[in-house]
Amino acid sequence: MSSSIGPVLDGYVPPLLIAILALLLIAARRTRAFARRRVVFDAAAIVILLIVAAGIERAMGRPPTYARGPVRLWSADINSAENSQQLFDPYTFTHVSHGVAFYALTRLALGPQAVKLRAIVAIAAEAAWEVYENTDEVINRYRTATIALGYYGDSVINSVFDILACGLGFVLARKLPPRVTVAGVIALEIALALTIRDNLTLNIVMLLHPVDAIRRWQLGV
Repeated sequence: MSSSIGPVLDGYVPPLLIAILALLLIAARRTRAFARRRVVFDAAAIVILLIVAAGIERAMGRPPTYARGPVRLWSADINSAENSQQLFDPYTFTHVSHGVAFYALTRLALGPQAVKLRAIVAIAAEAAWEVYENTDEVINRYRTATIALGYYGDSVINSVFDILACGLGFVLARKLPPRVTVAGVIALEIALALTIRDNLTLNIVMLLHPVDAIRRWQLGV
């Protein structure tokens, strides 16, 4: 990471760049030039968001893959150096839940018919979170407020697959009955709490307002 770029790509700047890109893509989507190629454009927009998010993270100094060994499909130990570095890990499931939540939120905001537009918004929101999560500001917050004591950011490939996991959650929420997706999210939260003593709910709580009792339980103290 160069000294000139690194300090600039911190705080709210990376997610703001994703938000601006998303607005430009949505504006272009509405033009006559893409009216007859909307399906192709929507797929291209999602790919562009993924590529730009990956590029921002590389510019921030995040490694493309796990730097200390081979690329693996799955890393189960959240306390190992491979957590958030390989393609999938237990936290991948929280990103599926992100997709379910974004499906519901975009439905409320944009209506039930604009599914493809909502998918772009959901992927943009997840990409914005991923680049923000990998800023020094948030990494330091994770290290001081949560159980992620050895967290130094995601690899780029891990972030990309987290965004894709969000897309999977969005698709599942669209295809399955609401009660099934809600039950699925609750089941994931319970399973993660039992297996790794963390989940999406606890992650949000500990980032926003750390609770010492929760932290001690998560650390097994």
